[in-house]
Amino acid sequence: MKELRIQTTSLLILSGVALAGALYWLQPVMIPFVLALFITIGLRPLTDFLIWRARMPAPVAIASTLMLAILTLLLIGTAITFSANEAARNSSLYVERLGNVLALLSAEFSQEQRALLMRVNGGAFLEQALTGVGGIILLTTNAILGVLSQGVLVMIFVTFLLIGSDGRPVRRHRDSAWFEIETRIKRYLAAKALISAATGLLVGLTLSVLGVDLALLFGLFAFLLNFVPNVGSVLATLLPLPVVLMTPEMSWTVAVLAIAIPAAIQLTFDNVVEPKIMGDRLELHPVTILLALIFWGMLWGLVGMLLATPMTAVMKILFSRLEPTRPLAELMAGNLDAL
Repeated sequence: MKELRIQTTSLLILSGVALAGALYWLQPVMIPFVLALFITIGLRPLTDFLIWRARMPAPVAIASTLMLAILTLLLIGTAITFSANEAARNSSLYVERLGNVLALLSAEFSQEQRALLMRVNGGAFLEQALTGVGGIILLTTNAILGVLSQGVLVMIFVTFLLIGSDGRPVRRHRDSAWFEIETRIKRYLAAKALISAATGLLVGLTLSVLGVDLALLFGLFAFLLNFVPNVGSVLATLLPLPVVLMTPEMSWTVAVLAIAIPAAIQLTFDNVVEPKIMGDRLELHPVTILLALIFWGMLWGLVGMLLATPMTAVMKILFSRLEPTRPLAELMAGNLDAL
């Protein structure tokens, strides 16, 4: 039995490595398909409602659901593109503001401190730091636009997945793996979308009231990055930092509030609202989620980070159904006593 367990463990490790390599190699196809699969799971309750509650014909209900999904995708893409173009048009203004900020800071330094700054990388340390943070904004924007650029292929997959159901109720046994997967993912996506929308709306309104440029873009970032556990909320809070610092006419009080209030919103939703609404529905330990975030981020980039939690939950459910991998499922749930 011991030799058999070692052999099974070795085969699982080799299979996992081979599967990871295949997923990385096939990411141009697998990323749109997996995105479409989760979007379909999220949209199916709406389709069922239109068919069975609103008494719509199945083709009309499916077409209405698809139109709503396409409209949402277009609105997000248009808002991000508009904000990115606005930032590009005002790039010279931001460079000028950065020079003003550096001049103001330099005026506050003594002659010895200014000489020290000149010796530290030619006095360009702060400029490079702000440019680096600004590069994160550009990288995040390009990554999200890259995901949205695959929207056509994603919607094709979604269309065929919705049409495949044909609006007919599929009766599944409550003990089946797919029933458990679909139920948990539906609840997770619904709760996460609601919480993320509220977070993005409050962050965007707060930055807009405080007069921060690109408030709409940062609100959308807060909405999308809230799907990335642990890291997303921190990144969404820090993204407005370079814009805030490059606005000399903004008082320090407003600048602090522009960072502190969104951080408080993120902390409140992450640590108070989300646990009460979602609870521990996915039965994943925080360390498991963090490792999954790193793993899927290495494989699929930003999309992998967005889908890390639900995909890991699916893996945990599947592992719990098989005898050889059941201890691994218990380990993912943080149940060390079951090993």
